Amino acid sequence: MSSRKITFIVNPSAAMGSTGREWHIIKALAKDRLGPFQALLTTGPGDAIRLTRRALLEGADLIVCVGGDGTLNEVVNGFMEEDSSIRPEAMLGFIPRGTGCDFIKTVPIPRKLNRALDLIIDSHARPIDLGRLRYRDHHGHYSSRYFHNVVSFGLGGEVDERVNRTTRVFGGFISFICATLISILIYNKKQIHLKVDNCFDQRVISWNVVVANGQYHGGGMWVAPGASVDDGLFHVTVIGDLTLAEVFLNLPKLYNGKIYQLKKVSTLVGKRVEAYSDQRVLLDVDGEQPGLLPVIIDIVPEALLLITEK
Repeated sequence: MSSRKITFIVNPSAAMGSTGREWHIIKALAKDRLGPFQALLTTGPGDAIRLTRRALLEGADLIVCVGGDGTLNEVVNGFMEEDSSIRPEAMLGFIPRGTGCDFIKTVPIPRKLNRALDLIIDSHARPIDLGRLRYRDHHGHYSSRYFHNVVSFGLGGEVDERVNRTTRVFGGFISFICATLISILIYNKKQIHLKVDNCFDQRVISWNVVVANGQYHGGGMWVAPGASVDDGLFHVTVIGDLTLAEVFLNLPKLYNGKIYQLKKVSTLVGKRVEAYSDQRVLLDVDGEQPGLLPVIIDIVPEALLLITEK
């Protein structure tokens, strides 16, 4: 491990600032276990992208992300150019320190620091797929980015917007469930034209459409029980034209993996998803809210080497 050039990308604001407060402990243990490494701390949105890219261009063999799903999303974007990784042989390690950390519910990466460091020492890396989306940002410009876990549009974007402007002092699950309940009460279902590969092309009335690489999002919502990060496919869940009463009655199914039992919920599988709407429909990208429809989403198979349990 000592022969590798290691860079830690650390979000001190992750987990309501506890990552910054505990960084000296994490840093000391990591140096004891891994040997010398470079540590770069973020100070605001977009920093992790820039710092990751710089480290890779300067020869880093291993990037270790310390933060939550939002920080991990930025680090992933730092790895990627238009169609491939800047350094395909470089590996990504993850020390989960976020509010929700939904991704590790799909991919086996432990929350406990010592066990996460054990993984990084073993360096068992597996290639994972990424999603690449092109969308309209809040300034009306077309932009693109990658995601490792889940993109949704509809209620998911509204929830993100609400969570990101309120406190997360009670943790990921409580923060997201409160934001979800409030958003459900004031949200109006959207009419969205949805296309998945060449197998589905029609208008849907929907609460939310989920394009999943991983299985969970929103602080533990099990929205795509069949999704896998290495099958080369998206699992698309369409939460359709439910009444408000039906939504509240079936809300537990959103967390226990039984969402597909609902007649007004449908699932599709594909490599490319396109969506547009005449209404304002917000995006959720790995827990962040960067813009709105229209969107085009493509799978990028085996895009990145991620260190996980065997």
